[in-house]
Amino acid sequence: MNFIDISEDVKVFPGEYILHKPTQQVVLCGSFNRKSNSIRVLGSGKMFTDKIENFQKIKLAGSERKELKKAKGCGGCKKRK
Repeated sequence: MNFIDISEDVKVFPGEYILHKPTQQVVLCGSFNRKSNSIRVLGSGKMFTDKIENFQKIKLAGSERKELKKAKGCGGCKKRK
């Protein structure tokens, strides 16, 4: 797992997990606004807004992505109650 700085050509999408550098925690992106230079996120059970430069995007290698997908499964074969 690598972390990438969010530059002008990198975009973050709502629903994506990103790293908040000051608190060193992974948070869920709620909104991304390049014009106001801010990202609104959910972390520690509350919503907060901070500058774009205080966040980093999480990049998974192809093998890491496959491993997570394999461990998760599709859930289609679970019994319904």
